[in-house]
Amino acid sequence: MIGILVVNLGTPDAPTAPAVRRYLREFLSDTRVVELPRVLWWPILNGPILRFRPARSARNYASIWLPDGSPLMVYSQRQCDALQARWDRQFPGQVRVELAMRYGNPSVAKGMAALRDAGCGRILVVPLYPQYAAATTASTFDAVAKELRKWREIPEMRMIRDWHAHPAYIGALADSIRAWWQAHGQAERLLITFHGLPESSVLKGDPYRAQCEKTTALLVQALGLSDDQWVQSFQSRFGAARWLGPYTDRTLVGLASAGVSRVDAVCPGFAADCVETLQEIAIEGKETFLHAGGQELRYIPALNDNPLWIEAFSRILEPHWRDWDAPENFAVSPESG
Repeated sequence: MIGILVVNLGTPDAPTAPAVRRYLREFLSDTRVVELPRVLWWPILNGPILRFRPARSARNYASIWLPDGSPLMVYSQRQCDALQARWDRQFPGQVRVELAMRYGNPSVAKGMAALRDAGCGRILVVPLYPQYAAATTASTFDAVAKELRKWREIPEMRMIRDWHAHPAYIGALADSIRAWWQAHGQAERLLITFHGLPESSVLKGDPYRAQCEKTTALLVQALGLSDDQWVQSFQSRFGAARWLGPYTDRTLVGLASAGVSRVDAVCPGFAADCVETLQEIAIEGKETFLHAGGQELRYIPALNDNPLWIEAFSRILEPHWRDWDAPENFAVSPESG
């Protein structure tokens, strides 16, 4: 059996300050995420950040929490369940899909163990990030490799790097936006906003900015938009360092100041809705735009468990395992961990 380990970033277990503090401690301790020397970063992390930020972040999480839990967890799990159901119909008994979070629960170790215990002798790792960054995709690979160091018998492995320009991904994004416009009408501008990174990450070699710009170019082409119908920006900057720009909040103020009254916002870098989309854009971004003089900002939901996305996602993933027919009796035994 072939195992598919789908890995998203992570989420607190609850919208509370203690749960957020545990999550942030793990997340911000990753040297892929914060590349400062430990001697400089550790006092900052364990001082003002973990002392004051959890309470504020917990309020943000509480504002978007679903009855079943964190949106990121709920939608990521629904994606995995939909993939499993689809492949059970098409390829019964051949594939096992497990969800893991790079930080928090369920851990990468737990997801890997579940695939091992199911007898998966070959594992495909799928980071849920369309665009590659060391802080996200590479960190996922780090976590998988760290877990495999504890295993006696290592399965065959494949890992997906990105799918920022895959026609199925671009097509699903464009179809989702068109469906939104058909139901709600089209605003004057489409704001295409991606999670930001420190500029230093790009200078060190991350292809992230180029991949985001490629996604935007292909999406704009698929939608047939003219240059005055869209704008791209980067959100979620943190700390004093210079981050990728233009910044989303300043872009929204600029649009309102230029007389744009209605904006639709979409976040193509997120495969599942989360606090960065539902709170930072749909709530904070809207407040920023209205306060600057705009009349309406509408957030177009992430692809989540949209059936069109599940079909597209399966087309992205299947070439990576369909030709990976495991030899007879090849499997990792549950005792080998």
